[in-house]
Amino acid sequence: MSKQISDLVNFASSDAEVEHYPTPEDRRVKGAPQQNNCTHFEVADKFFAGEWGAEVGCWKVSYTENEYFHILSGKSVIRDLQGNELALNPGDKVCVPAGFEGEWEVLEPTQKIYVIYQE
Repeated sequence: MSKQISDLVNFASSDAEVEHYPTPEDRRVKGAPQQNNCTHFEVADKFFAGEWGAEVGCWKVSYTENEYFHILSGKSVIRDLQGNELALNPGDKVCVPAGFEGEWEVLEPTQKIYVIYQE
């Protein structure tokens, strides 16, 4: 089935709603950061694209999905279980494979665009 222009999703004009939620208490390491998410595109509960953000704080992460993201603003650090860190700054583009575990720490409120593939 052929798709057309009306099937394209432009994040800038998308009418997807932004949801705001607290970081789950059982995952918090530091602070109680609020997060926001806006899923602009989804296919069969397996492929997602949208925008995400969070306030200052730190929490545990355990990726069951493969994710590509592009940091739009803010500063964060992602670290693995061994304590190795990757600083995340505006313009950074990163792929995180399913199975990655560690922490995500937001040093300055951060926004990113993401694309997720859930196997």
